[in-house]
Amino acid sequence: MILLGALVNGIGVSVGTLLGSLLRRIPDSMKDTVMNIMGLAIMVLGIQMGLKTENFLIVILSLAIGAIIGELFALEDKINRLGSWLEKKVGSSKQGSISQGFITGTLIFVVGAMGIIGALDSGIRGNHDVLYTKAIIDTVLAAILTTTLGIGVLFSAIPVILYEGSIAIFATQIDSFIPQALMDHFIGEITATGGIMIIAIGSNLIGITKIKVANLLPALVVTALLVSIVHSFNLHF
Repeated sequence: MILLGALVNGIGVSVGTLLGSLLRRIPDSMKDTVMNIMGLAIMVLGIQMGLKTENFLIVILSLAIGAIIGELFALEDKINRLGSWLEKKVGSSKQGSISQGFITGTLIFVVGAMGIIGALDSGIRGNHDVLYTKAIIDTVLAAILTTTLGIGVLFSAIPVILYEGSIAIFATQIDSFIPQALMDHFIGEITATGGIMIIAIGSNLIGITKIKVANLLPALVVTALLVSIVHSFNLHF
């Protein structure tokens, strides 16, 4: 089953959120400490991902262009409105904003090499081991995030399944029209671009910045386009 890995990953996020909700009575001081540690750990993860690039100019251009597009379409505001709608449907969370949990969870669980590589492996070889491993990691992360950001993290399971499932289905035909060299380049640059976004998430969690990270999401699409252009015309810059 091609979508099995994506489904397991989504279930892992859901289970982690439910486990985290059971720990919601931990003291506020402990929550603050956990949040700060999570922020630092996420920033380190982002740095590691950011160093995967082979052409940092692509990353910079992607983030700049993506930010402009995101601001023009006010993506973060739209996602916040979606979160507010969810709050009205399921009730407000005493632990935190549902929209914040949804946005933060989605960006952390979706952006990264493991999701892309795992979904490609599911589609091309029918091997779900990478996504199974990611599901375990995301379960733990979801539990910790839920103790501080609330039940909104649960809704991030939906884009996780849709994102990884779409890549897995796409990957069943990928070998026939995308060279391996292009795919390797794409994974490296998309990981690096996502890494910068992950750093921003960690910085926001600690309270250092207030970056509208959701407005940077178009950068992932821009990265794919720039990598394709560079590879097609064999450009070097």
